Amino acid sequence: MSTHEPVRRASSPSGRATEEPPASARRGRTALLALAAGAAAGAMLLATQTGAGAAVQGSLAGSTQFYKDPASQVVKWVAANPNDSRTQVISKRVASQPQGIWFANYRPDTVTSDVRAITTAAAGAGQVPVLVVYEIPNRDCGGASAGGAPDLASYDAWVTKFAAGLGSGPSLIVLEPDSIALTTCLSAQQQTDRFASLSRAGATIHAAAPNAKVYLDGGHSTWNSAATQADRLRSAGILANANGFFTNVSNFNTTGGEVGYSKSVLSALGNPGNLHAVIDTSRNGNGPAGGGAWCDPAGRSIGNYPTAATGDAAIDAYLWVKPPGEADGCAAAAGTFSPDVAYQLAANASDPSTPPTATPTVTPTVTPTATVTPTTTPTATATPTATATSQPPTGTSACSVAYRANSWTGGFTADVTVKNTGTAPISGWTLKWTYGGDQKVTGFWNAKITQSGAAVTATDLGYNGSLAAGASTGFGFQGSYSAANPVPTTFTLNGAACSAV
Repeated sequence: MSTHEPVRRASSPSGRATEEPPASARRGRTALLALAAGAAAGAMLLATQTGAGAAVQGSLAGSTQFYKDPASQVVKWVAANPNDSRTQVISKRVASQPQGIWFANYRPDTVTSDVRAITTAAAGAGQVPVLVVYEIPNRDCGGASAGGAPDLASYDAWVTKFAAGLGSGPSLIVLEPDSIALTTCLSAQQQTDRFASLSRAGATIHAAAPNAKVYLDGGHSTWNSAATQADRLRSAGILANANGFFTNVSNFNTTGGEVGYSKSVLSALGNPGNLHAVIDTSRNGNGPAGGGAWCDPAGRSIGNYPTAATGDAAIDAYLWVKPPGEADGCAAAAGTFSPDVAYQLAANASDPSTPPTATPTVTPTVTPTATVTPTTTPTATATPTATATSQPPTGTSACSVAYRANSWTGGFTADVTVKNTGTAPISGWTLKWTYGGDQKVTGFWNAKITQSGAAVTATDLGYNGSLAAGASTGFGFQGSYSAANPVPTTFTLNGAACSAV
């Protein structure tokens, strides 16, 4: 079974989907090559910085190269869609970059071989893999990403098998996102037991793989205060059994803000010289969306490209822990790759040849004082900033619309498919309908949506504005209501009536 788990942390009510096993070429390296390259990469990772750069370098050598997974979802999409208008940008700015590989399905019988497949391939390439462990029992406090090992004893045993696949080469382990910052569902004893298990996990990994670096959950800059997070990290064994902590996983907070927060946490821990932070910069280039929108919000951008050359002694690396383009559950099914999301993140960013600068200067003494909604279960949404649309629409004489809503008390999402059932092509489209209730659109993707009273207008985003005869396209949105959520049955596309299907 594959270890390439789609990252379904934010929105899915079920477990992560699986993918096809890694290509056999990943396991085809000779042992000699793997050992030699692994030793070289280990020396690179653990090298002590000397000279002028020593004061501003974390514990990783700045020249460390992180593993680029040839079987990631984005790499597969690029290979399968060479003629797509979005491919060049996605390939250059997303698929070319190393990203976290998630272990989120509880498969104790295969986890050792799954891990070994990654570490062997990484060693053969002279690169350092970033492995994300997401198996703690009651992860996400039973929310959108519920799952994991059945109990802590099973988790301990699973970690032992995970560690057995790491080998002697270098690796970075992102150990259990949200497991320390999010404990609201746990009693005091359950929290104590979890933290003890995390501490054992760090010790187990280090014993089996001395060149592995383990980072514990540091939350993010707009969640717990630095003092609170430091106390929890201390209880989870960070001083003895970890190399530091990670922040901002799957979130949008700016790199500068996270650096300042990380330094405040380190200060609250007593500034131990052996601890550093890593920051997820996979989609924080434009910061958070307005109003706290979290589910595939529009207008976001990839941030700092993955690197160990952070220019900051407190920060070991900027990483893409959440693979850019893997949906939260609004633009597409949670954990699946969405080219629309990836393209927007990439199009709003610079090329890798001119990556964002290392770190803005931030005063690290101010820390948040209020606990806010965590990474995985935000509640507030807002209408995202829309991207540019195409030229004024022309051409349609026949169309059909499929409107599928998924409702819960007070809220809903809707997926809409528009099909050109005529014989002439459509160049640019505008779809209109009127609600029969008090529904309000609060966020959208793959279209620009405006609303005036009950009247709603959805317009293409340019790249999806051309529909040949028989072709279709889809978009979606999130909304709210108070009394009822009737499905609209009358639609017009470019002024022509469409049949509802």
